[in-house]
Amino acid sequence: MTLNNLNSYGTGFQIKVLSSLLTHKEFLLNIQDVLAEEYFDNQAHKWIIKQILQYFQKYHTCPSMDVLKVELKKIDNEVLQLSIKEQLREAYKASDEDLKYVEEEFSNFCKNQQLKKALLTSVDFLNAGDYDSIRTMIDNALKAGQDKNIGHEYNKDTESRYREDHRVTIPTPWDPFNELLMGGLGGGDFGLIFGNPGGGKSWSLVALGGWAVKLGYNVVHYTLELGADYVGRRYDAFFTNIPANNIMKHKDKVDEVIPGLEGQLIIKEFPTGKATITTIESHIKKCIDLDFKPDLVIIDYVDLLRSKRNSRERKDEIDDIYVSTKGLARELNLPIWSVSQVNRAGAKDDIIEGDKAAGSYDKIMITDVAISLSRKRQDKVNGTGRFHIMKNRYGMDGLTFSVKADTSTGHFEVSSQVMDDDEPISSPQSNTSSNGIDSIDKALLKQKFFELTN
Repeated sequence: MTLNNLNSYGTGFQIKVLSSLLTHKEFLLNIQDVLAEEYFDNQAHKWIIKQILQYFQKYHTCPSMDVLKVELKKIDNEVLQLSIKEQLREAYKASDEDLKYVEEEFSNFCKNQQLKKALLTSVDFLNAGDYDSIRTMIDNALKAGQDKNIGHEYNKDTESRYREDHRVTIPTPWDPFNELLMGGLGGGDFGLIFGNPGGGKSWSLVALGGWAVKLGYNVVHYTLELGADYVGRRYDAFFTNIPANNIMKHKDKVDEVIPGLEGQLIIKEFPTGKATITTIESHIKKCIDLDFKPDLVIIDYVDLLRSKRNSRERKDEIDDIYVSTKGLARELNLPIWSVSQVNRAGAKDDIIEGDKAAGSYDKIMITDVAISLSRKRQDKVNGTGRFHIMKNRYGMDGLTFSVKADTSTGHFEVSSQVMDDDEPISSPQSNTSSNGIDSIDKALLKQKFFELTN
């Protein structure tokens, strides 16, 4: 195709190109050396491309909407300003459907234009017999638009790593955890909740998924142990606050609540021990192809997946499954929550530590966030328990919080007070002590004190 501009591709194609350039830094990084305003006829598109290139050259990332709003105010032509606003609105709300194709096609278009310029310019060098210059120019044209992503360039990427949207997080229902996790679980993160049998682990996943749906996120919940219909009724119980063993009598309440949910939920059941992490990946991609793009993935639970490699040691298979799950989270840039069992010794502990993980201790090493939920026999009677932060890549760990657990509806009320080593504090209504110092800050000061005195 020997086009000089993108008119023949249509407006929809051009809008998706703008959308990708405004939101996908890797695409912009690869194509910025062959990108030119002249490929666009629309004056609003030309202005947007100019701003993208100028901002990238200075800050090595895509301009944010706030930056573009400031630059828009500098335009005196009101008609052009209105047109740019409309085109930006269309670009930011454009779907991701066929985005790979659009990026590849536009990259090829730009590279072909660059090669054509080189060939036309080389005529003058040919007449002068300057073959070295011709060779250099053609080589540079052929290299243009190649993959330039060599990783996070520390000296150049200051702006991008301090963007609020650099790590997009899905909040948990529990404010103390959100504070410790810098907002919640982010894209590429793998979070794991350990617990004893019947302690409410699966219910905690319902709480995480249900909370995300209420906030407007799309959730895929994979169940490898319970039936999809039953898991659905657990979510009904969570959303209506009606116990799961009584929810069948209240379908009218469920019908009343569901239309008000901001996000969407898909529950997919796979037979125990039959699905692999590749099965999960294929289903997620199928959802995306059918215009359901998940924001959060829940797997109940990862240990029940089948390893892609056979080993005489169960530990090796578990490690393979967990490494693959973490890899999937990173590849798809999605947060994944799951749960796991503790061993017999851990089931008897008031606070479950990392050495009580069943199957393989390496689970904790692989995950980004590991939390334990301890609920002994008396806790189950009283509706109490303890969440313990075993590992946290984004902040402090080793903290324990008391919890009021209703495993009939999936609601866990986590105290915002950190439990002391000797005397537990259970005051879920306040996150500050009587002297106004936040309990997490107190724990941090305590930790620093011991570091300095040791």
